[in-house]
Amino acid sequence: MSDKAIFLDRDDTLIEDPGYISDPDQVKLLDGVPEALIQLKSLGYKLIIVSNQSGIARGIFTEKRLEQIHNRLKQLLAEKNAYLDNIYYCPYHPDGIVQKYRKESNCRKPNPGMLLRAYAEMKIDLEQSWCIGNSISDIEAGAKAGCKTILVDVPNRAKSKDSLGTKSSVSPDYKAVNMKEAVNIIKKYLRTPNEKKDQNQPAPEKYEEPVSETPEISQEPEPVQKIQESPAEQIVEPKEQIQEFMEPSPEPVKQEEQPKEENTQIKIENQNPSESKTELLLSDIAGQLRKMQRENMFSEFSVMRLIAGIVQILVLFCLLSTIWFLMSSESKSESVFTSLGFAIVLQLMALTFYIMQDRK
Repeated sequence: MSDKAIFLDRDDTLIEDPGYISDPDQVKLLDGVPEALIQLKSLGYKLIIVSNQSGIARGIFTEKRLEQIHNRLKQLLAEKNAYLDNIYYCPYHPDGIVQKYRKESNCRKPNPGMLLRAYAEMKIDLEQSWCIGNSISDIEAGAKAGCKTILVDVPNRAKSKDSLGTKSSVSPDYKAVNMKEAVNIIKKYLRTPNEKKDQNQPAPEKYEEPVSETPEISQEPEPVQKIQESPAEQIVEPKEQIQEFMEPSPEPVKQEEQPKEENTQIKIENQNPSESKTELLLSDIAGQLRKMQRENMFSEFSVMRLIAGIVQILVLFCLLSTIWFLMSSESKSESVFTSLGFAIVLQLMALTFYIMQDRK
């Protein structure tokens, strides 16, 4: 029996994307991601990451470093009781500087190679599966594999060049502002009667690749631990697509097996059908504002700012002394100029301390 799955993009879908993450310390989960993954798991889906990682071909980081990054991601999720079933990535890019990875690959999205490989190795039912990502290349890969698709499109979020994708006529089945809304879309879809699904949601168009010569399959040993290939007789429809797109791409980093829970009745919480995208967006904005307010309340104490404040008080004292000397009946020009000179020097010092604090 085949399993259904959620194919997830990584950057700007599950974690923040500062641009080519090359260090495990850069991994930061987006708000609500662990909770969303837990709910998807409770609905019976396998959770599989499919990610383009052209930073390897560009020489920004190595496959070993990428494995450390993925281990950090799994650690952060495990701390919230969320777990992945597998991770697939494509290190190739035609403009790469590392000769080993400088080529076009069938596993690189928008090609569906990684999804079809998961289909063959993990016995995934693609028609019952979803592909969720933040770029058109994610949507096109999911549609070509026969999955339903959700585009996570956050307003005003800057996207890296690698996540923008190319122009395509493929449109997502649904759009969401974050993973929380994506989960609600899937829950609502599962509650919809089958007849209504067939009327409202046309089946994704089958992807037909132009007839060409059979691609040469590289026999180069992979740097990551090798997963045993599935026997040819176990691979069923869509057989032609798998033969066309599958190639020995780097193996996914296996997730440690989690103990299988006993079969229990899944209770799907009732969702208010009138809940709109605007309300979800306003809720996220309010959360971000509260977070910024807390950070500002407990900002780090600054010695530079304290010194600048003390010097500013001395400036005011010097200015008051200047006024007093001018109003005095026995005023001396030397005292006035001296006091005014001190005020100017101290004011420059205060400004210097403020500028040093800002640069810090």
